Amino acid sequence: MNNGDNYKRRRKESFGQEDDYDDDSCSSDHEPKKKDLNGIITSLLLLEEQDKRDREEQNEASNEEKSILDSTHKRKTRTMLEFYSNFQDYYSEIDETDRIKRKKSRTMAASVAVASVHQTENQAPSNNNKQSGSGQQRRLWVKDRSNAWWDECNRPDYPEEEFKKAFRMSKSTFELICEELNSVIAKEDTTLRNAIPVKQRVAVCIWRLATGEPLRLVSKRFGLGISTCHKLVLEVCSAIRSVLMPKYLQWPDEDSLRKIKEEYEGISGIPNVVGSMYTTHIPIIAPKISVAAYFNKRHTERNQKTSYSITVQGVVDPRGVFTDVCIGWPGSMNDDQVLEKSALYQRANGGLLKGVWIVGSSGYPLMDWVLVPYTQQHLTWTQHAFNEKIGEIQRVAKEAFGRLKGRWCCLQKRTEVKLQDLPVVLGACCVLHNICEMRNEGLDPELKTELVDDEMVPEVALRSVSSMKARDAIAHNLLHHGLAGTAFL
Repeated sequence: MNNGDNYKRRRKESFGQEDDYDDDSCSSDHEPKKKDLNGIITSLLLLEEQDKRDREEQNEASNEEKSILDSTHKRKTRTMLEFYSNFQDYYSEIDETDRIKRKKSRTMAASVAVASVHQTENQAPSNNNKQSGSGQQRRLWVKDRSNAWWDECNRPDYPEEEFKKAFRMSKSTFELICEELNSVIAKEDTTLRNAIPVKQRVAVCIWRLATGEPLRLVSKRFGLGISTCHKLVLEVCSAIRSVLMPKYLQWPDEDSLRKIKEEYEGISGIPNVVGSMYTTHIPIIAPKISVAAYFNKRHTERNQKTSYSITVQGVVDPRGVFTDVCIGWPGSMNDDQVLEKSALYQRANGGLLKGVWIVGSSGYPLMDWVLVPYTQQHLTWTQHAFNEKIGEIQRVAKEAFGRLKGRWCCLQKRTEVKLQDLPVVLGACCVLHNICEMRNEGLDPELKTELVDDEMVPEVALRSVSSMKARDAIAHNLLHHGLAGTAFL
C-alpha cells in the first residue's frame, strides 16, 4: 500500500510541474504580443495627433494668407484712389501756376507794346524828316504765314465731298457747331492784331481731332503758330464739352427710354434694354508720374511693345449715340473696375436703372442692372441662343466705338496732349460723334477701324442671384418662343 501511495504522489507532482511549465510558457508568449499591440495603438494615436496638428497649422496658414491678400488688395485700392486724388491736385496747381505766369507775361508784353507804340509815334516826325524819299521801317508783330489752304476750304463753292473728307462732316453740320460755339469762343480785334475768326478756330480743332496730325502740320495748314494751334484745340474742346455736351450727350428721358427699349427688343428679342456698354483704351505717352497705373499689360503682351493707355467707357442707344461716358481712368484697370468708378454706377445704386438692363460684354459682372452673356464651359442650347442674341446688342456699342475712333483718328495714336487735358479732348470727340450720328453723317468705309480691346472676366462675375434667375428666364423665353435663331446650332 505504501508503495502504491508513493507512486500516485510522484505522478501528481510530475503533473503539477508540467502544468506550471505550460503556464509559464503561455505567459511568456503573450507578453511580447501585448507589447507590440500597445506600440501600434500608440503609433496610431501619435499619427492621428500629428495629422490633426498639421491640419490646424494649414488652416491657420490659409487664413493668414487670405487676410494678407485682403489687406493687400484694400491697401492697393486705397493707394490708387489717393494717387488719383493727388494727381488731380498736382495738375490743378500746375495749371494755376501756368495761368498766373501767362497772365503776367501778357500784361508785361502789353505794357511793352504800348510803350513801343508811343515811342514810335513820338519819333515818327523826326524819322520822316531824316528819311525823306525812303520807305519807313516797320515793326513786325506776327510772323507772316500762308493760310491759303484754309481760305480755299472756306470758300462757298468748295466741293462738299472734299470738305467732308477733311473735317469728317458736311458744311451744314460744321456751320451748326460754329453757331452753337460762337458766343463762347469768339474774340475781339485788338490794336495789335486781328482776332482769329470763329470758323477758323473750330476748323483747327476739328481737323486736328479728325486727322491726328502733329501740331507742326496743323500750323502749316492754317497759317498759325504751333502754340496758337495747341491753345485753340484745347479752348474749342473745352467749349464743346461745356456748351454742347449737356445738349447732345445726356441720359434719355422717359419717352426716349421707351423708344430705346422697343428698338433693342426688335433687334434681339430681349426686353427692357436701355443701352449697350463697351470700354475701350486710348493710347498715351508714358506719363511722368505713376507709370504702373497706366501700363496696359494686355496690349503690351499682344503687340510686343510697351503700351500705356486711359479708358473710355460708353453706353449707346440703338443708333450708336452715346448716352453716358466715363473717361480718364488708368489703363491698368479692368472693365468692371472702371464701371465701379463711373457716375453711372453711382446713379444705378441710387435706383436710376431699376427694372431695366444695360448690356455688357463678359468683362462686366452680372448685376441687377447689367446683363452679360454666359461664360462657363459646355453651354446648353438655351444659353447658346441667349449669347447669340445678346451679342447683337453688344455689336451696337462696339461698332459705335469703331466709328468714333475711325472718325477721330487722334484716338488711334499717342497724342501730344497732356494727360490732365485728355478727358476734355476725349469728351469733345464723343460729343462731335453724337452730332454726326444724329445728323446721319456717314463715315467713309476707308476710315472704319477694327477694335482690339481684351476682355478679362471679373474676379466676381456674379453679383446678384436674382439677376441670374432673370437671365435664365430671358434665355428660356428666347428659345421657346422662336426668337433665338439657329446660328448656335
